[in-house]
Amino acid sequence: MSTTLLQPPTTASPRTTITLSQQATHFFAAQRTWLTTLPYPLNRLLPTESQEKWLAYENVFLACLRTGDNDAAYTALQALTARFGNDNERVMVLGGLYQEATASSQAELEEVMRSYDEILKEDPTVFALRKRRAALLKSVGKPTEAIGDLIKMLDASPTDAEAWAELADLYLGQGLYEQAVYCLEEVLLVMANAWNMHARLGEVLFLSAGKMEAGSGDKLKTLSESMRRFCRSIELCDDYLRGYYGLKITTDRLLEVLDGVKQKPQVASTSDPVTGDLAPPSLAAVKKLSQLATAKLAEIVRRGSAGEKGWDGYNEAELGAARELLDRDTQKIQR
Repeated sequence: MSTTLLQPPTTASPRTTITLSQQATHFFAAQRTWLTTLPYPLNRLLPTESQEKWLAYENVFLACLRTGDNDAAYTALQALTARFGNDNERVMVLGGLYQEATASSQAELEEVMRSYDEILKEDPTVFALRKRRAALLKSVGKPTEAIGDLIKMLDASPTDAEAWAELADLYLGQGLYEQAVYCLEEVLLVMANAWNMHARLGEVLFLSAGKMEAGSGDKLKTLSESMRRFCRSIELCDDYLRGYYGLKITTDRLLEVLDGVKQKPQVASTSDPVTGDLAPPSLAAVKKLSQLATAKLAEIVRRGSAGEKGWDGYNEAELGAARELLDRDTQKIQR
């Protein structure tokens, strides 16, 4: 079985998703043997009955939906339904996802929503379906209702990191930075070593600082915390492009703010023992971190674009954004 079939296509590049979708016909053909017609429970003793097989079916299903091959997606969904049954929570979610993807009107989407409501009325603990319902509300432009749904779910399951992360995105879309930061901090209580979540929190803090008054102590404190989050993300995952990108833009902005602090000594620049706030970083430390981020980004862009072994997993769009950031920095220096 191809390794690609075992990798979720939801975060894969379009090229990888298309490749996976194109394997669908050959994959289905490879699964058809006379052994699959054996009655239960003999069919559960087959050598082909494995977790990897059904994971591959699910990934093919998701890839086909993304590429618009609804017929192949339906074939995969039928196989999953036959194996696990209509009452399986995961199958219900995938079935709902298929109905959402193939809906051609607002009325059909509302029908999908009603089917979710009926299932949840019978069993409110189907959290995966409740998340799907919240995602549908978000997609049809009802973020407030989606937020309410997720809050209710988190009241019952407060350690669901995925729900906290989705709630953070919804709050961020509404411009509620403080609430988004709180949600991401809850994610990190559950997944302390999730480097991508540290970087995401750094991004939200950076956006929040952009809305604050220039030269204020809160702006300096928020930018400093943003920088620390990006530092933590690259500490946990070396060569993490998004972490170095965030570190670069945050340190560049901090250098501007710290330069302004020199002119305005009344801006708070010490730690607060009552609230536990850390003192802002020194100008020298921020400069070193900026140089580190610049050098590392340049290496990632150079080696990632060349497709060197061990450096070929980067997203092309992210490499392009990093290259553009470095070009702007070079132009600034030349001027």
